Amino acid sequence: MRRRAQPPSAEEVTGAGLREQLDAFLDEHRAALAACLDGLSEEQARRRLVPSATTLLGLVKHATFVERVWFEEAVTGRSRAELGLEAGPAESFVLTAEDTVASVRAAHAAACDASRRAVAHLGLDDVVVGNRRGPLPLRWVLLHVLRELAQHCGHAEILREQVLAAG
Repeated sequence: MRRRAQPPSAEEVTGAGLREQLDAFLDEHRAALAACLDGLSEEQARRRLVPSATTLLGLVKHATFVERVWFEEAVTGRSRAELGLEAGPAESFVLTAEDTVASVRAAHAAACDASRRAVAHLGLDDVVVGNRRGPLPLRWVLLHVLRELAQHCGHAEILREQVLAAG
């Protein structure tokens, strides 16, 4: 399998256009969230440390849902049911027996690749029409996803620190 070339880092695009900067920040946050699973056992990745269903594995599974909602549903206009997605974000954190570190990582990587392809031909001011909010410019979608990924990266850092401290 051919590996995709490493995308430029946020530091490498300081003089680039806004689209390149947004793409770099998104890719850094995608990678950081996926890295929260590095070196963890299946038990550690599933460990619940808060009352909600939020776990490290669940965060990456949820991020896969986010990618698919914003870059498949919103861009293509296909429904969540058509795409085989959970009805809402809360359900996307729920882990099944089939969810493993490897399977969730693979699904997340595939969703991120599909997201990049889905919007590669679009400009920042192009409008996507498949979201429940109605038509939205791609610029808003990219910023929204970046905000969500940044929040979840923060959650993951704290959970990972707790998991590693507990052993």
